[in-house]
Parts: sequence; C-alpha cells; structure tokens
Amino acid sequence: MNTKLTLTLDASVIEQAKKFAKENDSSLSKIVENHFGTLTGKLQHKNNSLFELPDRLKAIKGSVKVPKNFDYKKSKQEALEKKYLK
Repeated sequence: MNTKLTLTLDASVIEQAKKFAKENDSSLSKIVENHFGTLTGKLQHKNNSLFELPDRLKAIKGSVKVPKNFDYKKSKQEALEKKYLK
C-alpha cells in the first residue's frame, strides 16, 4: 500500500535528485523508497513483498561505488565475447 509523504528539502538537492532520477530512468519516489529500504535493511520485491538483506550483504553494503555512466549490459557483453569468442 502506498502512502503519501511530504519532505522539506533544499531546492538544489531536489533538482539534483530529479536529474539523477531521470538519468537513471527512475522516479524520485522510487529512489527515496529504495534508500529508506536500504537504511532499514528491508527492500521491496517487484511483487511488493518485503525482504531483509542477508547479514553478508549488510556487511558490504555501500562499499562499492559504481561510476554514474557505467553500462552494465555493454560490460557484460564485452566480458562474454572475450571469454567465448577470443
């Protein structure tokens, strides 16, 4: 069940967050929801059921920073080509 939440934030932070959401093909609401889920250790599946992060993942959460423009699909494709075609 979705519930409305009102937040008061600095205008520049909101603009940066909106830009980030757009660049990542997401919504500001989804980003905030995911962040709160990460903070509490509970994330939401696509079917809206909650699950808790395993202790192993909690221990490493936030330790890896992925570059903004990282293209996972392209990187995976290159790795597979290197492994199987060369």
